[in-house]
Parts: sequence; C-alpha cells; structure tokens
Amino acid sequence: MAINIFCLECKTSNALTAKTCSKCGAVFTRDKKYRVCVSVKGQRITRLCDNLTIARETETAIKTDMLRDEFDITAHRKKKVVTLSDIWDQHYLAWAKSNKAKSWVTDDFFYRKHILPCFGSKTLDSISSFDLERLKAEMKQATTPQGKKGYADATVRHVLVLLGSIYNRAAEWKLYAGENPCKAVKKPKLNNQVTEFLSDDEMKRLLDTLDAWSCKESADFVRIALFVGLRKSEILKLKWSDLDLDRKTITLRDPKNGFDTVLPLNDEAVNVFRGIERTSEYVLPGPGGELKRSFRKPWYAIRQAAGLPESYRLHGLRHNFASHLVSNGVDLFTVSKLLSHRDLQTSTRYAHLSDGALRQATALGGKVLAKTQSEREADVIPLREKR
Repeated sequence: MAINIFCLECKTSNALTAKTCSKCGAVFTRDKKYRVCVSVKGQRITRLCDNLTIARETETAIKTDMLRDEFDITAHRKKKVVTLSDIWDQHYLAWAKSNKAKSWVTDDFFYRKHILPCFGSKTLDSISSFDLERLKAEMKQATTPQGKKGYADATVRHVLVLLGSIYNRAAEWKLYAGENPCKAVKKPKLNNQVTEFLSDDEMKRLLDTLDAWSCKESADFVRIALFVGLRKSEILKLKWSDLDLDRKTITLRDPKNGFDTVLPLNDEAVNVFRGIERTSEYVLPGPGGELKRSFRKPWYAIRQAAGLPESYRLHGLRHNFASHLVSNGVDLFTVSKLLSHRDLQTSTRYAHLSDGALRQATALGGKVLAKTQSEREADVIPLREKR
C-alpha cells in the first residue's frame, strides 16, 4: 500500500518527498496530484487524488471497503468505477483520432491541460454544473504560459464544448446514463470575425522593419506569411520539394482542409524563396536542420519593432492578405481557393473592405442617387430598332 506523487506528464509515480519527476524531470507544483495504490492478493486498486489529505482518506476508505468485501477481491468480482479518465483513455481519444481529422490533437492538449487535472479521477455522475462554473472562473483568473491573466474566451469555450462532447459520446456508447452537466453551463460568446487588416502606414513600417531585420530567416518567415497568406503550421513544415519556382507554384501537403493543394505564387513570394539559402529539406528549418517548432519570440520582436498593436497576431497577416485581395476586387471564391478553405462560408470573415474602398463605393452611390430621372434615362443605351 502506498501514496505517491503522480506525474501528469509521463504517468509515473514518485516519492512524496520528490520535487521533480524522476523520469521526465517535470517540476511538481502546489497543485500536484497524488496516486493511491492498494494491493491485496494480486489485485490492485488505484485512485488519483487532488491533495495528500484526500489521498490518505481515500486509502483508508479503500481498505475499509475491502474488509466489507465490497470489491469481492477473492472472487475476482471487483466493482468497476468508471472515471472520466477511463472514458477518455479507453474510448473517446480513439474515436477522436478516427473522426476529428487533425483537431483531435488540440482536444488532447486541452483535455490534459485543463480537464484531466480537475476531473480525471472523478466519475461522470459526480461532476456538477457548479464544478464547471468554478472551472470557468479559475481559468479566467489563471496566468497563461505567455504571462497573461486569464485564458481567452475561445479556450474556455473549447474546454466546455470538449467536456460536453465526452458526455454525449459516453451516453451514445451506453457508458453513462446520467445528465450532461455542460448543458446548464453558459459558454462564452466569441467574435470570430476579427480580420486584423493592416493600414498602408502599418504595412510600410512592417516592410521597412523586415528589410532592416538582423535575422534574415525570421524576416523571410514573416514575408512568406505576408505575401502568400499561409498558416504558421504550413510555413513551419514547408519543404523545398513543395516548391516549383519555375512554374511559380507551391504545394500544401496535408493542410487544414485535409487535401493536398497546389497554389500559384506571386512574384514577390518567388523572390523571397529564391533568396533563401538551402541548408535543409525544410525551407526554414529549426536547429540541426530539423522541423522548426515555434516562431513566437521572433514574431513578438518584429511586431514590436514595427510598431504594430500588441494584440496583432502572426495569423493576422493571413487575414490581411485576404482582406487586401477582396478590397481590390478579387471575388470570395478565388480568395477561398488561395486560402485553401474547405468551404466558401469560411472566407466570408475576410470580406472586409478597406476604408478607402468603402468611401469610393459610397461616393459612387451618392453620384448615382443624385442624378435626376432624365439623367438616368439618358445613361441608358437605346436598343437598336428592328429593320
């Protein structure tokens, strides 16, 4: 019988006096988890607890239940307590990998980051809507890995939607017959129509900053995002074999829409690629020529040097690419293809025109409406009379 500190990263047990995980080196904080393990006659019962006091109480409770033969270990008919973690590990994750394309990776991250520490050891019927409201409040007060106070509404909403989906799937699979507590919890409303359109002055400052930037590789990364409108993940995994600079095309391998896509390149983008030295199979490799994993710090530095708003994201360059196309007369269908969107509806968020284009449209409308009836009739080209 033992109580150990449980590492959520590598799933191993460590001594109660341990400060870091003996296997993966993870640092144990105040909110660490404890694993209770009780073994009798070859049968082992484990529980994951939120603190040491609960762990000790749980150990005592398990021993008492054994004495009462509630688990019936000698007859190998131990009652099975199904926890949220059991549902996730044994059922939901496998289903998500088969049915959610790439988004299961995001689900897995949010589950392990936010849901597992709070509810992993709980049974589905023991989680209440009040527990979820408390989780919402804690996420809004927590400090993010980037040092900001409070997780974004999109993150909170994703966690609640994911948890609700776990309950729905468990009910469909006849693993749970109770209520879904997520139905009683109000989810944050999102504004997904932000397009982060750069003004002419901001564009000039950004381009001037890139021209003077000391790290050419970082500047080229931003130029590709600016001139091609690619997602960050698409730039990170871009290989030279995906480019045909003679034909001015780029092939996106396994993009977000799930299908390889061949797109044309403009002259500015071709010039950027021609100016990059080939040192790896990746166009912009990480250390040792391997896949680059992140571009957060270089972008923050470039953004600050260019005087862009602190809230402006690298993904905003993709919005900017599409918005400039639309404001200059490119139709949404073409923009949708250039952005490798799965459907046209997704592209409507980029259909925001610049202030100048709106003023031109307004001025034209004013001129048309101000004409007299006779002037409008005079503008109509008469039909050729039949001979």
